[in-house]
Amino acid sequence: MLGAAQFAQRMGGVSPAKACLLLSLPMVVLFWVGLEGQGGFALGLQALVAPSFENVDELLLYYAWWPRLSIALLAGGGLGLAGVLMQQVLRNPLASPTTLGVASGANLALMTATLLAPGLLVAGREWVALLGGALAVGLVFLLSWRRGLAPIVVVLAGLVVNLYLGALSTALLLFNHEALSGLLIWGAGSLAQNGWDGVAILWPRLAISCVAAWFLLRPLAVLELDDASAKSLGVSLTYLRFAGMGLAVFITGSIVSVVGIIGFIGLAAPNIVRMAGARRLGPRLIWSMLLGAVLLATTDLLLQQFGGMVAAFIPTGAITGALGAPLLMWLIPRLKLQGDQPPKGAGVFARRHPAPSRLATGLLLALLGATVLGLLFGQGVDGWYWLAPNNWNVMQWRMPRVMAAAASGLMLAIAGTILQRLSANPMASPEVLGISGGCAIALILGIFLLPAPTNMMLIGVGTLGAFATLLVLVGINRKSGYLPERLLLTGVAVSALFDAVRSVMLAGGDPRGQQVIAWLAGSTYYVDVTNAVVVGGIAAVLALVTLPFTRWLDILPLGAPTAKALGVTLNRARLALLLLVALLTACATLVVGPLSFIGLLAPHMARLVGFSRAGQHLLGAALIGMLLMVLADWVGRQIIFPYEIPAGLVASLIGGAYFMWGLRRL
Repeated sequence: MLGAAQFAQRMGGVSPAKACLLLSLPMVVLFWVGLEGQGGFALGLQALVAPSFENVDELLLYYAWWPRLSIALLAGGGLGLAGVLMQQVLRNPLASPTTLGVASGANLALMTATLLAPGLLVAGREWVALLGGALAVGLVFLLSWRRGLAPIVVVLAGLVVNLYLGALSTALLLFNHEALSGLLIWGAGSLAQNGWDGVAILWPRLAISCVAAWFLLRPLAVLELDDASAKSLGVSLTYLRFAGMGLAVFITGSIVSVVGIIGFIGLAAPNIVRMAGARRLGPRLIWSMLLGAVLLATTDLLLQQFGGMVAAFIPTGAITGALGAPLLMWLIPRLKLQGDQPPKGAGVFARRHPAPSRLATGLLLALLGATVLGLLFGQGVDGWYWLAPNNWNVMQWRMPRVMAAAASGLMLAIAGTILQRLSANPMASPEVLGISGGCAIALILGIFLLPAPTNMMLIGVGTLGAFATLLVLVGINRKSGYLPERLLLTGVAVSALFDAVRSVMLAGGDPRGQQVIAWLAGSTYYVDVTNAVVVGGIAAVLALVTLPFTRWLDILPLGAPTAKALGVTLNRARLALLLLVALLTACATLVVGPLSFIGLLAPHMARLVGFSRAGQHLLGAALIGMLLMVLADWVGRQIIFPYEIPAGLVASLIGGAYFMWGLRRL
């Protein structure tokens, strides 16, 4: 990572105090303009100190405007404190409440409690949120502990936990949209207040957290040393890390329970303070809290000032998340990560099956069996039954779904195989790269902004979104030679932006939000015969286009020096393969949504059963991908009949669990 001196140099010698002062000037201006719009500073001050209950303007100021400003300052300061604690414990400048899945875990816990045990919310929302956040960060720790909490592994673990918890949240929303519709606004990070209750709940918890952080100040400073030096001082690193992370999780859970998910602040404030030259932990804690409060209050005041120009409701947390994505992208090229080394070799692809053709034949027969199952066997009003093949009344609905699922599985599997061989990393997948998220952003915007979008229009929009994401990937990673770890971190940033766009669109209460939720879950319900044929044709053409690249895919896992010695131009090869991955992922995402993990699962399983050479690996992954998606579609239609779980959601729940298991063993 960059040292503090280098960070300070990049900031031009600006001290933390000057940075906070400069960034607070817009807040002061917006504060003054906001009060002038409410009747002036004198009226605002009078409403705060001694409100008249006969004056409507003073009531609005006392019960809405001042509490909102106060909660913004408290939440921003708390998130800045939590971000510093997480970054100090993990020695990772990309750690924050959102990148580690803490906020998502707290949000999912509150949604679950709302549906299953609303009485727990009466006892204390923050304790429910604390439990969810603790379980999420505990899972991240479990996945990355064996790798010594290496920054890249922690970030990837946080990403997959975020995706998995997002899939579970989508499932709850899909089946309980009316019951949870109110939580969409709150979950996106709304600072709107109708009294001082939120402030009364939050300030004592943050005060206790500040005192606890002060007592932990000197022990946590030891974590700036390496593990061996810290242990030589008699410090128990395990207990210290749990204490620091436990406090950060408590702060995050308390904030999420009051205002929902607020992104960006816990990442931005500590990094800006560090870049301004704050080297010691104590000053970083203080200045990060102040800067976090300033950043969130400024963002919210700006949103209040200009939010009326937009018809839809825009939550503050979604805006901060959208601002956090560019910050992540700016930080990535400036970080020195442990993974900035060429791939170690092709060892991960060394296992070979003695009879790959026989294995491929077995997979093909299994795929045919799954296709027959998906087309002919299912449940009806009278229970399980076999459908007659000539019964077109039912077949016209089942056949397009099976075709679309198989085509999507084929494209995701090929994209994942290319990405894994390109990076020599069996944990890589299109979802992690961010192409799925970029395509999803474009498609959501198309559904909401285009007057009457057709399927072909949405295909074009989604493809443009995928290519735009690819351009971002190329722009950020070209100088580093498209190093795999930096590509994956760029995917984290794109995913953060996707979450922000999704939150804004779903919090507005638009009826099309239910359609978006269904699509995000990966349902094949809306696919008709024409679309199925088009998707199948595209999948077949792209699969054929992949064949000329098999030589590159055989050579690239051997490492950069070997590839160059064999005449492969690395940058050109990587760029061409990334372009193909983008197109494959975009077309598949349009059908089954962005949450599927087939791009990870299929190529990894193909490698494990013995498909080693590139051509064999592509064939095995394609067969397994189609098999998994056809089975996921059938299981989703039958498991809770007459209702159904979308195929993409079934695949993501299975694939996400497999991803976490694989990351734990990596």
